[in-house]
Amino acid sequence: MLQLENLSFQVTDTSDAQKEIIKNLNLTIDDHRFIVITGPNGGGKSTLARLIMGIEKPTHGRILFNGLDITDMSVTERAKCGISFAFQQPVRFKGIKVRDLITLAAGNTLTTAGACEYLSKVGLCARDYINRDVDASLSGGELKRIEIATILARNTPLSVFDEPEAGIDLWSFNNLIKVFEELHETDTDRSLIIISHQERILNIADEIVVIADGQVKAQGCRENILPELLQDTGSCRFYKEVQE
Repeated sequence: MLQLENLSFQVTDTSDAQKEIIKNLNLTIDDHRFIVITGPNGGGKSTLARLIMGIEKPTHGRILFNGLDITDMSVTERAKCGISFAFQQPVRFKGIKVRDLITLAAGNTLTTAGACEYLSKVGLCARDYINRDVDASLSGGELKRIEIATILARNTPLSVFDEPEAGIDLWSFNNLIKVFEELHETDTDRSLIIISHQERILNIADEIVVIADGQVKAQGCRENILPELLQDTGSCRFYKEVQE
């Protein structure tokens, strides 16, 4: 279980004034759930994801993971506790092979066949990718799926994805949807938190959390929350975006 208690996060803007991005936010994520966090741009969604992973540190409040206070833990310490994070823009590692990256993520000796299995799960032909460098020669969609393969290899209780649809083509996006659907259906020991605007991702969630102006504006099962979001076409146009 993930608990965010009275969480606040401030930054200093260009005029040296304090700007509050997250405002006394309270949120509980139960185990074995598929949660999509959505809301308007600039509302604090990605900041919240970075706070969960420890990339940013809260100004006030605390974060509990399975009853353990992880507020002051580093990214590495949180990773060891069982939290994985997929960046909006995956990191390109110059000089490292896809096989080595997946093996590092697994945290133990992984056979070539084992690494290939993770690539196959994200819709990539292992023969074509296993020995490629994780560098600029890979497309955004390829990098996204390789990053998801590393998260599958880590097999942590909680995985956080920050806008996985960002910067990829429609074909790759369709494949990502299939990956998330399969994860949700077959990997019941894992909790997923996805930051997204996409209606197709919202449609496969157990629960939707709406973040706006740094606060939780709504939280509940998909059947209750999604119709309300789509009903207000004036303020929720982004839910119907289609990438082409």
